Amino acid sequence: MGFSMLIKKSADIRSSEITPKSIYLNRRTFLAAAGMAGAAGLLGASLRETIAPSMTALAGNKIDGIKKSPLSTTETITPYKDVTHYNNYYEFGTSKDEPAELAKNFRTRPWKVKIEGQVEKKQELDIDTILKMAPPEERIYRHRCVEGWSIVVPWVGFSLSELIKRVNPTSKAKFVEFTTLLDKQQMPGQQRDVLEWPYVEGLRMDEAMHPLALLCFGMYGEELPNQDGAPLRIVVPWKYGFKCAKAIVRIRFTEKQPMNTWNISAPQEYGFYANVNPNVDHPRWSQAKERRLGEFTKRPTLMFNGYDQVASLYSGMDLKKNF
Repeated sequence: MGFSMLIKKSADIRSSEITPKSIYLNRRTFLAAAGMAGAAGLLGASLRETIAPSMTALAGNKIDGIKKSPLSTTETITPYKDVTHYNNYYEFGTSKDEPAELAKNFRTRPWKVKIEGQVEKKQELDIDTILKMAPPEERIYRHRCVEGWSIVVPWVGFSLSELIKRVNPTSKAKFVEFTTLLDKQQMPGQQRDVLEWPYVEGLRMDEAMHPLALLCFGMYGEELPNQDGAPLRIVVPWKYGFKCAKAIVRIRFTEKQPMNTWNISAPQEYGFYANVNPNVDHPRWSQAKERRLGEFTKRPTLMFNGYDQVASLYSGMDLKKNF
C-alpha cells in the first residue's frame, strides 16, 4: 500500500512550525549518545545531568543556597542549549538565534532598578541588594509562547511579592509596570522601529502578588544568560511569554492600567492580560495546540497553561474579551 507526502512550500510555512536548527542538532547528538551509552542507561539518567549548563560555553556563575520550590512542575526540562539559543528578545534581533550572538557582550553590572509611582518607598536599588531580599528558589515552570511553542525551565528567583511588600505600595497602586533598559548601543535591535522602545509590560496588583509570579535572576542553577533576560526579569507562567519583561530597570506602581508594548504595536493581536487560553485564537493562527521545543508532535494547550491556581483572579471576567 502506497502513501503520499504533503510537501509545503516555504512561503506556506509559519515560523512557529519550523524546527530550530539547534533542536535538530541536539536531537542528532542525543541519538548518537544513546547509541554509545545504551538507551536504557540514558533514559534512566537525569535529563538535567546530560544538559548541565556548566558543560557549555555560555555557563554563568553558580548560585549558592538554592532551595527547591513546591510550585514546580514535574515535567521534563527543556535542554539548556535550546532555551539559550531560541529566544524572543527583539532588543537583540527578531530572529530566534540572534539574541544568543548579539547579547554576548551585554553589560549587567553595574545595574540599578528604580522603584517609582504609587509607593511609599521610592528608591533606586542596586541589583545585588535586590538579589539578597529573599533566599533563592528553583521553580520549574512550563511556558507557552503566543507563536505556538513551549518550554519547561528551572528558573531561580523569589516571589515578586517579596520586593513589593518591602517598598510599601499605596492604596492607589492597582497595577505594576516593568520597563526594560533602553540602550541602542548595547541592544542593537532597538535601532530598528519594530516596536516602541523601551519595552514595557505590566500586571494587575493581585497578579503581581500571586505566589507564582517570580522575580527571576537565574536558571539551571546559574545566573541568567544575557539572552534570557539578565540580570533581572519577571516570569509569569500562566501568561504568554511576551508578558515576562527582561533586563528590568524600572518598576512603577500605577493607578491606571499600563500600556504594554505589544498591545500598542498590535492591539487586535496582543491584549493586556495575555492569559494562556486555548479558546482564544491569535488572528493568524490557532492557540489550541502547542509544540514543546525538542519534541515533534503537538500537545493540547491548557487553560492558564495548566496553572489552575490563578483562575480565581479572573472570576467573572470575559476571558475572550479581556485577552
